[in-house]
Amino acid sequence: MARSLALSRDIVGVTVGPVAHDIDARWLMAYAAGLGETDARYYDTLASGGPAAHPLFPVSYEWPAMVALRERTTPEAIALRSVHATHDLTLHRPPRAGDTLSTTARVTGLAHRRAGTLMTVRHETVDADGLPVSTTDYGSVYRDVGFEGEDSGFQPEARGGLEMPAGAVELALAVPAGLAHVYTECARIWNPIHTDVAVARGAGLPDIILHGTATLALAVSRVLGHLTADPRAVRGVSARFTGMVPLPSHLTVRVSETAEGKAVTFDARGQDGALVLAGGVLRLAWTAERTET
Repeated sequence: MARSLALSRDIVGVTVGPVAHDIDARWLMAYAAGLGETDARYYDTLASGGPAAHPLFPVSYEWPAMVALRERTTPEAIALRSVHATHDLTLHRPPRAGDTLSTTARVTGLAHRRAGTLMTVRHETVDADGLPVSTTDYGSVYRDVGFEGEDSGFQPEARGGLEMPAGAVELALAVPAGLAHVYTECARIWNPIHTDVAVARGAGLPDIILHGTATLALAVSRVLGHLTADPRAVRGVSARFTGMVPLPSHLTVRVSETAEGKAVTFDARGQDGALVLAGGVLRLAWTAERTET
């Protein structure tokens, strides 16, 4: 069925960047604080290398490149219909205070979905020596937006099903009413559907909703706390976004560790029991160390 709003299939391959960022301790600490983190490692400016970066911190320095790419590929009427759908992050090494990083963003694929169009974007970030720091495949569904022709380019890998293994641990997670506003400023990620009720309702949402990256970051924090694992040991995070998180909310994060202790699966359900995160995977380095809390 034809849709009144449409993307051009020619945007596959469009690239922006590199966009440079100076990473400092203030930004690293602010991101953790915006999530309500209490782990002292996120604030230890005396530690070698400075404060630990939260595993989802890359979304902060990727955002300017994402905005620039959207300005080149999606008119405002379409951009406002974007909903985060998939996220697959590889950390080649944790970002550190003092880093000068550069991010390139490229549209890697378009795919027809029942709700609209799935656009995938790859963010590749390197340090001042050109060495990789992080790579993210970021999928967005543009609701009620179409495009002509067949699916094109990269398609996100389907990771995990909807069911967790028997014996998964359940962890409560409270999301306060003002978190979207705090996260917006601390992460430096501004999208008005998360903070402006008029814009959110104009985009067809019932109210403002929490950022998908914030939902994922909160779940990762809860999993790491349960494992007493060093956040600097994380080498990858992936998940699918399957529901919106209103504010305030009470979520339940379910986690199951693999026998090798190298990867952890997780998901999250809203207070109505519906999944908001599915197929979550947290990948840890072989050298991951656990600490007593």
